[in-house]
Amino acid sequence: MRKYSAFAIAREAFRHHSGWQRAWRSPEPKKSYQVVIVGAGGHGLATAYYLAKNHGIRDIAVIEKGWLGGGNTGRNTTIIRSNYLQDESAAIYEKARGLYEGLSAELNYNIMFSPRGVMMLAQTEHELRGYHRINQANAIQGVATEMLTPEQVKSKVPIMEINGPRYPVLGALWQARGGTARHDAVAWGYARAASDLGVDIIQQTEVTGITQSGGQVTGVQTTRGDISCKKLGIVVAGHSGVLAEMAGFRLPIESVSLQALVSEPIKPCIDVVVMANTVHGYLSQSDKGELVIGGGADGYNNYTQRGSFHHVEETVRALIETFPIISRLKQLRQWGGIVDMTGDRSPIIGKTPLGGCFINCGWGTGGFKSIPGSGWALAATMASGEPDELAAPFGLERFAEGRFIDESVAAGVAH
Repeated sequence: MRKYSAFAIAREAFRHHSGWQRAWRSPEPKKSYQVVIVGAGGHGLATAYYLAKNHGIRDIAVIEKGWLGGGNTGRNTTIIRSNYLQDESAAIYEKARGLYEGLSAELNYNIMFSPRGVMMLAQTEHELRGYHRINQANAIQGVATEMLTPEQVKSKVPIMEINGPRYPVLGALWQARGGTARHDAVAWGYARAASDLGVDIIQQTEVTGITQSGGQVTGVQTTRGDISCKKLGIVVAGHSGVLAEMAGFRLPIESVSLQALVSEPIKPCIDVVVMANTVHGYLSQSDKGELVIGGGADGYNNYTQRGSFHHVEETVRALIETFPIISRLKQLRQWGGIVDMTGDRSPIIGKTPLGGCFINCGWGTGGFKSIPGSGWALAATMASGEPDELAAPFGLERFAEGRFIDESVAAGVAH
């Protein structure tokens, strides 16, 4: 793989950009691989990359029924933070946030990581007490956060109305080293680096069945033929339940649509990420000037990538009260992703009832921020056959044991 650099850009400019290589290979699938990973989103590609880089396993196929990064990875609002309440959650999200900081250099691909800071507004007394609790927990966990007064919030975000009649700002939990990254670039960067290490990325290939013998996975059936493997990773977000049924087991998840929208582009007016969990709304500004706006997940199970109008209406109505400046903006586009929700709003990472089959799912509305940590943990688990320290608390067995990692309150809007 030819290294990207300023010198390479200058060289190609003189050659009319005729020397650029494809970012990743698109080979024909082989009949057999040591590892098959289903799902070429951020989590699946990160898993393949860390399997190859950290564990030397390079006979890997990543199979994607659509195009690389075309699922939830390309349909989110790119927020990165690690200020979670539970120790297990904070550990894996902080691992991910730390990896994000150096990911552009590691992958030799600009993921446009922007540590602009994430502000979580407290707009009720109950929420304010909850954020004080999280702030204290974060101090013990080694996650750098602090509480802001309403005046400090106003100083950081001058366009905010902190004395709204329904939702006044009573304070905020602030993580200065949180921020955003370019979602497509994260997928493309991992794909390029994994491909360079020998991983086969196979797009437009749907898995239609999972084969097994004696309780052990033996391969997958696809629209381009059967592929055998010794280990299988299922990393397909909202379609995890569909793949699990193919493998012969059920998952304690529900799939729902989560939607977002962007406004028409305007001049820079906000340089941090603001989350308002009470009203299920959050807002940041992209490099192109668009305001990126999101809200809560649909209240009913579905596999659409559209979402429902009333959530957009509720979110925009609440945010206009807090940010009156946006009231006259036009909506530029809207989209939805299919998220997989567990009862405790924490992920599932680890082994499944089918031998040799591993799963990574249940990230709900917070999957993008966890990509590097999630891939790191699943890769270590698949390489050794046993969960590593990051993945161990998130095993599927915790639901049978009643050992929940309850982030349903701390996560609120888990973006």
